[in-house]
Amino acid sequence: MSTAFESAQLNLQLFDMRREPLLRKARDWFIMEFHPKAADEYFALMATEKHSWVRMVVGYWDMAASLVVQGAIDHAAFMAAHGEIVGTFAKLQPFLAEIRARTGPHALAHIETVVMAIPDAKAELERRRTRLRTAWESQQATKAGFIV
Repeated sequence: MSTAFESAQLNLQLFDMRREPLLRKARDWFIMEFHPKAADEYFALMATEKHSWVRMVVGYWDMAASLVVQGAIDHAAFMAAHGEIVGTFAKLQPFLAEIRARTGPHALAHIETVVMAIPDAKAELERRRTRLRTAWESQQATKAGFIV
């Protein structure tokens, strides 16, 4: 287990990594634009130019979560600084069994462990999915000239 100071240092380093321009762009797209309704949509995307963004976002959060799982970063401190991981997992969690069947049994394992440890995780994931989809639908309606 890390000391509180070491945990804080790693947390700050993770936060700093999030500011890298390409990762920031990929994260923004993943949260705001990517709203799969089925695992097939996820796998179809993996055959497009966006596959690198998906891998970048999922890989970043799984690596960050692994530091929590291994005890290098305190879970509460991590969640206080990195709530975006919940929205990321909310997008893929409904298809997790299919993703694992096609990519391997450990896909998203660290992310799942960290997110499912939050209080009332299932309800929070559903709230996030709804909120993110509603924000996206509102944005699309505004772009199309409709006022929501």
